[in-house]
Amino acid sequence: MNTKPASQQRFRENLEQVRQRIADAAARSGRTADDVTLVGVTKYVDAETTRQFVQAGCRCLGESRPQQLWDKSAALADLSIEWHMIGHLQRNKVKRTLESVSLIHSVDSLRLLKAINRLAQEQQLVASVLLEINVSGESAKHGFQSIDELKSVVDASAEMENVKVDGLMAMAGLQGTLDDARREFVCLREMKNELTDLGLPPNVELRQLSMGMSGDFEVAIEEGATIVRVGSALFQ
Repeated sequence: MNTKPASQQRFRENLEQVRQRIADAAARSGRTADDVTLVGVTKYVDAETTRQFVQAGCRCLGESRPQQLWDKSAALADLSIEWHMIGHLQRNKVKRTLESVSLIHSVDSLRLLKAINRLAQEQQLVASVLLEINVSGESAKHGFQSIDELKSVVDASAEMENVKVDGLMAMAGLQGTLDDARREFVCLREMKNELTDLGLPPNVELRQLSMGMSGDFEVAIEEGATIVRVGSALFQ
């Protein structure tokens, strides 16, 4: 995606439009806009454009690549920004990422969760994370796939004092229709409900469902999303 320079006014207009769409979708699911967190995905724009976007009114931002997250959080350290790591995270990049983020969406293995716990302990903090689920079954995607696998990870996390599992995250399939996306979002919601019914340790709450991007966030909200990750609809 090529992002053209845009004024703060244009960003404000985009934000207003997306927030209205969020409110409408939330109403259709019996909720309000306050029940859904908008994460502005800035991976395709530079730090100066991100600054304009933040000044236009969005302070919750998501990055897919650790290096970009580190660089932008440093360049924009004078602004009040809540950073989310939404892309694949390698274990050797956890330490520096923990210093910058409030939530990691993309925990896709028990080894990664253990690394986050160990490094969070070294930094004397509790890391908030989401478990990534591969609901589409696409081989190119990361994430857990079965409820048994998820249950095993949740049980193991009970021994990890420096992580808090706040919920689940998923991306709809790249080639599917909106109906396909809806089925995949329903699958994520049902996984959350099934895990909850099985019983959760104290550090696992599963309050959050991070699902939905620019092309399908309204469907995701209708199916229970509490966090949506929107990029192109905000920067067009």
